[in-house]
Amino acid sequence: MNWGSPVFVLAIIGMSFLAWIITTAIRAKHGYPLENEWGGSTQRKDPENDRKIELLSNENGELQGKIGRLEERISVLERIATDGSTRLADEIENLRDTAKQEEK
Repeated sequence: MNWGSPVFVLAIIGMSFLAWIITTAIRAKHGYPLENEWGGSTQRKDPENDRKIELLSNENGELQGKIGRLEERISVLERIATDGSTRLADEIENLRDTAKQEEK
């Protein structure tokens, strides 16, 4: 085989072109950004994914708010549980007595 023949050069160019097509197809299939004509990258737009991201962001904000409220409630419960005075116990007993009197 003559390594300098035009057939060999064209075969190398054809294999390179085929490899580029296969690589691009694999990248497109798996959602990777593709290169455009000028060497930049183009992202695949998917409105469904954009909507999902928006919904998850909203849900994340709501959950952070709930966590903040729960942390406040836990701090109140910790304060109640660690209260060393008998004032709290007296108030609970008074509430129990009031509840028993209302039942009768």
